[in-house]
Amino acid sequence: MKTYTFILTGLAGAATTEAFFASPAQNNASMRSPFMPSTTLQSATAPDNDTFRNDSEPDLPSDQDLPKFSQSIPFFARPKELKQEFAGDVGFDPLNFAKNRDLLMEYREAEIKHSRLAMLAALGWPMSELYDIKIAAMLQVEPILDATDRVPSLFNGGMEKVNPVWWGFCLGLTASIDLYGVSRARSVEGYTPGDLGWDPMGFYPADKKDRMDMQLAEVKHGRLAMIAVTGFSVQEFVTGIGIVDETPLFFKPLEILEEVLGDVANIVDLV
Repeated sequence: MKTYTFILTGLAGAATTEAFFASPAQNNASMRSPFMPSTTLQSATAPDNDTFRNDSEPDLPSDQDLPKFSQSIPFFARPKELKQEFAGDVGFDPLNFAKNRDLLMEYREAEIKHSRLAMLAALGWPMSELYDIKIAAMLQVEPILDATDRVPSLFNGGMEKVNPVWWGFCLGLTASIDLYGVSRARSVEGYTPGDLGWDPMGFYPADKKDRMDMQLAEVKHGRLAMIAVTGFSVQEFVTGIGIVDETPLFFKPLEILEEVLGDVANIVDLV
C-alpha cells in the first residue's frame, strides 16, 4: 500500500468533510464552556437547546436562513445543532453525535485539540525518521527507530525505547495546557472552543472575517493532519517500511533530484 493511496484518500476525505462545525461569533453569550457542569447551562424551564442562543446576535443566521441539507452530504438533512457558528461548518454530523449544545461544544473543543496535536505529529513523524539516527549518533545514544527505520508507535512497537523522563515531560506539559484551557473555558465570557489566548507573534488578525479565514485554515489543516497521521501508522504497519524510505520523493526531494540528474548525466556521457 503506497503513500500515494493514503494522500489521495486523505485529500478526498478532507474535501468531503469540509467541515463538521463553523466559526465563532464574537461576544456571543451562547458560547459557554463545554466543561461547566450541565446544571449551570440548563434549567428546569429550558424547553430546548436554543435557550443558550443570543437571538439578537446579527451574525448568527436563523433556522430559516440556514440550508436545509448538509453541504457535505447533500441528501442528508442539516443537523439542527450545526448553525454555522464555528469555522468550517458544512453541516457534517451524519451520526448525530452533537445531540445538544453541550455536546457540540465538547466535540468542537476536542476536534481543535486533536487537530493541533495531529499537525505536530504529521511533522514530527517523518522528521524523526529523517534525523533520529543522526541526532542519536551526535548525542551518543541508541536510536529509537527500528530495523526498518519505523518510528515507535502502537502498531510498530518500540514505545519502551522512549525515555520515561521525556514521557513525563510531555504528559506534564499537555496536562498543564489542558487545565489552562479548562480554566479559560470556565472564566471567559463568549469563550471560543480552542482559544487559549496565545498569539505571541501577533498573527491573529483584528478583522473578524480574517479571523474566520484563519480559523477555517486551522481546522482544515488539522483534519487533513489527522488523516495523514492515521495513514502513516497504518501504512507502516502494513508494509513494514518507514514512510520516508518507502516514498522518499515526498520527504527527500532534493536527494531524489540529485540522483535523477546524476543518472541523466551518466546517460549523456554514454551517448
